[in-house]
Amino acid sequence: MSVEIVQVTKIFGTQKAVDNISFSAQKGEIIGFLGPNGAGKSTTMKMLTGYLSPTFGQLSVCGLDVVQNTLEIRKKIGYLPENNALYYDMYVVEYLEFIGKTYELIPSFLTQRIAEVIALTGLSVEQKKKISQLSKGYKQRVGLAAAIIHNPEVLILDEPTTGLDPNQVVEIRQLIKKLGKEKTVIFSTHIMQEVQQVCDRVVIINQGKIVANDVISSMSSHIISNKGYRIWVEFANKIDDSLFKNITQIDKFEVINENKYVVFAKDAEIRSVLFKAISAQNLDLVELKMEEYTLEEVFQSLTENK
Repeated sequence: MSVEIVQVTKIFGTQKAVDNISFSAQKGEIIGFLGPNGAGKSTTMKMLTGYLSPTFGQLSVCGLDVVQNTLEIRKKIGYLPENNALYYDMYVVEYLEFIGKTYELIPSFLTQRIAEVIALTGLSVEQKKKISQLSKGYKQRVGLAAAIIHNPEVLILDEPTTGLDPNQVVEIRQLIKKLGKEKTVIFSTHIMQEVQQVCDRVVIINQGKIVANDVISSMSSHIISNKGYRIWVEFANKIDDSLFKNITQIDKFEVINENKYVVFAKDAEIRSVLFKAISAQNLDLVELKMEEYTLEEVFQSLTENK
């Protein structure tokens, strides 16, 4: 595995910011690392990069223990923190050259690499400006360019599209997907649409604990066990809702209007049961559709305060 976190806990004073979490990520995989503010996302990412040490547990990057090989693993990681710290008095190319030198890149290769990352991140038109003159979106691009300047094996991105306009967001998402084909990418965001479009898998953390770790297509299963399957039922005319009350497999139903309902049930065969009951009463059915829960709904269900 490119990244492996095993039973990691981080305690600050009396606060347990991260509580015995475990998950892994491999090359060619893009992981969406989600959670409400204060859930432990940034703390976990800082531990992976070696900026913080775990209180308990083990973290490894590319087979190297993070605590014992901090300098070595930093060469293998590209990190874009949420608060993108830049040297505003530097020009874009000057800054990227400075960052490249900290990674001890060969001068001839560094010149070539700067040109590559400027093109990749869409900084070409702004590369001769001082960083202080750039918009927030372009400053974010400079941070991303700096994170990939040394061609790292692992990318850790904390809110990478913050401050970007819609067109820039699309471009950065495409870049992340491209990088994810040959690298391990872990990125945090509050934009669920972004996760669905970019990620292969989602890890959700809440109050320091992992509450979900699954591929995008299976995320609905984490809410079905709680709320049940959701089925929309619409009729051509008003009906007697005793139809639903008399079906034992239905846990509950909600009235949308006089001829449209949403039904919840734990039984996966509920659609067949409903259809038979509707047919038996010869009702004029317009729609019978099982609807998947959105990632946003799953997130809210798993992270809401009980």
